[in-house]
Amino acid sequence: MSELQENLFETAPGAAGEPPAPTRAEAAARAADLRHLLDYHAYRYYALDAPEITDAAFDKLLIELQQIEAAHPDLVTPDSYTQRVGGYVSEQFAPVTHMARMYSMDDAMNLEELDEWLARTEESLGAGKVTYTCELKIDGLGVALTYRNGAFVRAATRGDGTTGEDVSLNVRTVRDVPMHLSEAALSQMAADRDTAIEVRGEVYMPKGSFVRLNEEADAAGREPFANPRNAAAGSLRQKDPKVTARRDLATFIYATADTAPLHVGSQHEFLAWLGEAGFHVNPNVATCTSPAEVHAFCADALEHRGDLDYDIDGVVVKVDGFEQQAALGFTARAPRWAIAFKFPPEEKRTVLREIRIQVGRTGVLTPVAEFDPVTVAGSTIARATLHNEDEVHRKDVREGDTIIVHKAGDVIPEVVGPVTDLRPEGAQPWHMPAACPACGSPVVHEEGEVAYRCVSLDCPAQLKERLLHWVSRGCMDVDGVGEELVEKMIAAGLLHDVADFYRLEADQIAGLDTGRTYAKDDKRRGVHAGDPIPVGAKTAEKVVAELAKSKAQPLGRVLFALGIRHVGKSVGEVIARRFLTLDALVLASEEEIAEIDGIGPKIAESVRQFLSVPENLEVLQRLREAGVSMEEDLGGEAARAAEETGVSADLAAAQPLAGLTFVLTGTLERRTRNEAGDALKALGAKVTGSVSKKTSYVVAGPGAGSKLAKAESLGVPVLDEDALEQVLATGEVPAGA
Repeated sequence: MSELQENLFETAPGAAGEPPAPTRAEAAARAADLRHLLDYHAYRYYALDAPEITDAAFDKLLIELQQIEAAHPDLVTPDSYTQRVGGYVSEQFAPVTHMARMYSMDDAMNLEELDEWLARTEESLGAGKVTYTCELKIDGLGVALTYRNGAFVRAATRGDGTTGEDVSLNVRTVRDVPMHLSEAALSQMAADRDTAIEVRGEVYMPKGSFVRLNEEADAAGREPFANPRNAAAGSLRQKDPKVTARRDLATFIYATADTAPLHVGSQHEFLAWLGEAGFHVNPNVATCTSPAEVHAFCADALEHRGDLDYDIDGVVVKVDGFEQQAALGFTARAPRWAIAFKFPPEEKRTVLREIRIQVGRTGVLTPVAEFDPVTVAGSTIARATLHNEDEVHRKDVREGDTIIVHKAGDVIPEVVGPVTDLRPEGAQPWHMPAACPACGSPVVHEEGEVAYRCVSLDCPAQLKERLLHWVSRGCMDVDGVGEELVEKMIAAGLLHDVADFYRLEADQIAGLDTGRTYAKDDKRRGVHAGDPIPVGAKTAEKVVAELAKSKAQPLGRVLFALGIRHVGKSVGEVIARRFLTLDALVLASEEEIAEIDGIGPKIAESVRQFLSVPENLEVLQRLREAGVSMEEDLGGEAARAAEETGVSADLAAAQPLAGLTFVLTGTLERRTRNEAGDALKALGAKVTGSVSKKTSYVVAGPGAGSKLAKAESLGVPVLDEDALEQVLATGEVPAGA
């Protein structure tokens, strides 16, 4: 430690007893020294992983600075370490334009695709002349950090690659982000040090912090986060930086918008500069001079991914030399000089204890595997759907088996199959029960279908699911009515079908048991420990108000909410736009319904059957008497669609894409395919799943396969994601697309 640093630990000299209060000038000088020292030790701790002092000593310095700034508020500076605990509340996230576009990364889903990229790269640059840098692919949230004259200026999310959200106040609370770059790093800059530089990387949440966060959520009765990446993204975008500060986020920095201001010629030199500057750089990096060495790095990373305190989902392989990177350039969405080798889903072994039947709202019986809890891809899972009996037999999974599970796409739990060598003696093949486990009625299996169904209208399992479907967000959108409350209403005899929702009164709901009990006596309220906690008047009044508001939902949503087989949200909207009123639909023949573009005979038959059942017509009449809208409000639905999808309300009202048919294929970066499809439909377009001569445009992302090939063979115009976003922003397809 330097003499200056040692001196900074000494207390101010003074007489015995309490030291004299420092003058303002002395306080200002001491505060400046403390800020310098705190930055230095944060750099040693986070960037170099080589702390020189204990955590307690660091905290002592921080407390001293806090005391000085409390006594002299005018000495507080924005870059002070005391301001990294979230002292401000942001009203909104302002847009930030990045210095250069933040490109996506092409994926190699297996070694064969990785080898194809390596071969193309070496063909372009010359075999034996390429050095690669291999880095772990951090499963976090992309950010861009801007510095000027070595001082932190701003932080922004990746956004759409061109424009992100200003999260500067929140990023200030992330302890390993330096507020000042080191003098040693600044001295290496080729240009004027006042030149702004923008570095990029990932914000992530360590696994240990994720576990603690979810434990706190459980204790508080909040919904836990699904995985560390979601937790990091949610934490970084908090309106209140104090919340972010408590979430224990961290970063790995690995890229820059422009290498010109720096005296570096390669990725590995740049990573060294980042570490020297004070950034947290992942130590698991290697320079490789052959495809074989790249393979070895990927294999080692895959083998040891579970040993890390953060999630990774692959390896990023980059051409090391910046001149060679420039020679290779970019495609419309990604650099040609880099690729992300994606790991296969993480797999774990566990024991299948039971295959339980779940009865859905349409009566379909679905087998669900329930197994010993196991942590996969950052979260604990204990059940996974097996879809149908055919799937159970195809995988040959049996109760008692040791099974392999993973998360499809690192999201959806899935049973891969059994470890047959460990199968217990006497384990029997599983078969669908002949009777519904919820009501005991016979199960029906229609020829040509894989599904088994309970057709009883009195099935309690279907009742609950039908009621929950009715109030769900995509249907009637009744906030505050969840599974627990619906179960209590059914048990109290308040609900027998969806029309009963609109007969509920606040006092009926207020007295229902929430399923929770008071923890201690409260004489003021006249309750004792263990007494059930009621819903309460305030919540009950809100539920009644939400139900009243839902009466205005348009016909398309009502049709979807009724749970008619084969009628989803989009189909409901298409039918409603054709007939406009329920009366007109009830009078329509099956042939008239089937004539609607995109409907067809199977859906038409299902709708006609539903509207031919007297009990169903009685429910519809009771809904009408309760005041539920049975008409399609085209203007109102356009406004709602605009709000839900983010497209312009004026464009949605104008329906500029009416008459156009789109097909979406491949992976999109900025929206899911469902979100993109909803946005297109909000502007009047039709979105289908197959390409034909009637298709107007195909939107293709990475991984597009047969649909893209068919579009090209038929001469159907193909749009990339940038063009799609332009369509959604303007209602017009870019010229030349």
